[in-house]
Amino acid sequence: MDISTVEHEIDRLIDDGNNVLKTKFSKPGRRTYNPITEESHQKASTEHVSWEEQKRWSAQISLILDRLLELPIGYQSQFDAYKNETSPTTVRLRIKLLQDIKDQIIRGHILLRQDKVKVSDDCTSQLKNLLSRFHKIARQLRSRYNNRCTVDINDEYDVQDLLHALLHIYFDDIRAEEWTPSYAGSSARQDFLLKNEKIVIEVKKTRKSMTDRDLGEQLIVDIDKYKAHKDCEYLICFVYDPEGFLGNPKGIMSDLNKQHKGFAEIIIVPE
Repeated sequence: MDISTVEHEIDRLIDDGNNVLKTKFSKPGRRTYNPITEESHQKASTEHVSWEEQKRWSAQISLILDRLLELPIGYQSQFDAYKNETSPTTVRLRIKLLQDIKDQIIRGHILLRQDKVKVSDDCTSQLKNLLSRFHKIARQLRSRYNNRCTVDINDEYDVQDLLHALLHIYFDDIRAEEWTPSYAGSSARQDFLLKNEKIVIEVKKTRKSMTDRDLGEQLIVDIDKYKAHKDCEYLICFVYDPEGFLGNPKGIMSDLNKQHKGFAEIIIVPE
């Protein structure tokens, strides 16, 4: 993980914090009664932000900073102290903390976390080799003796089923249908998690109504979601396009692979 990638993630957290501030609302203060004077008084109204949005944002901060940085105890304790607060002031303080962390990273005072588990070249080579041959395997399965029943790849679930079987050639612990942490109010299913290797494989199959732009936008959202997942050190987005619906698959792969080099890789077959 390089410094520019970490800076991008912190900038995204800061932008998200500013969006949390937009959920600000006023809550009337509680009315109190003085039995001696027989008078009641209304306390001044207080401002809050959405608890759900603050909770979601706090979870994102914890996941991303813990995964990317060797954060000093002082910073961590300040974030922990504010994580259950819903006042706009505390949200602004956390945004300021994030900005300060970014400055300290640039100055070299806060170090990037060295990944405890490195994705081996052998694992990625095996996966790429398997995925590159996926289309040939799918075609071969359709050619059976005496027209016996086979597996037809009609939708995304068919792609998942065949890929799941093929992954067992190289890997033992394959976990299907895990879920990413909440991101922007939603969560998304990840298709396969190779637990020991810390690799996630996201599976997509194109359809006639899907444009290159649609696919690119979906992949960008998916990549951002998986960056917050504690078990994802490397993401492979496998897109199966047997009918050739995509106009420029090489362009999609080139653009996104350059932007997310080191964390995510887009593989579209057949090219």
